Amino acid sequence: MESNQMLLLATFGAVWAVLSVGHNLADHVLGQTDHQAANKAAPTPEQVTAGASPRRGWAACLAHVAQYHAVIAGLYLLVQLAVPLPATLLGATTALVWSAGTHAILDRRWLVRLLLERTGSPNFATLQSGGISGPYLADQALHATALIGSAVLLTRL
Repeated sequence: MESNQMLLLATFGAVWAVLSVGHNLADHVLGQTDHQAANKAAPTPEQVTAGASPRRGWAACLAHVAQYHAVIAGLYLLVQLAVPLPATLLGATTALVWSAGTHAILDRRWLVRLLLERTGSPNFATLQSGGISGPYLADQALHATALIGSAVLLTRL
């Protein structure tokens, strides 16, 4: 394997590690208030039918996404100071924009619910028992998948 390919693979792995750790830190510790967590989701179809605005929750969602990405960017910069990774401003910006966009859409929850219902898991889309939340687990899996896209963008651009 040539050295450029090794560098590319090592960079991707390091970026993925930073994004993965950053995601957990930002989504569960530093990047979301209780208010944001409780209010970021789109209203349910039943709530919209009852008169709720479909736009309800966007302010809390976007505040969370901004706070979350400030944590991610800060962690990435700290790692970059200690372990300089080859990256461009275009790659880093594109990765953050992709992450912010996918994070905001997923946190509105309607897409996660729709995906689970359409793939044969409507019960998992509403599961809330024994400390397990199906929607939360699906949300986290989809966020991790989107972050792979961010790692590729940051590494390749």
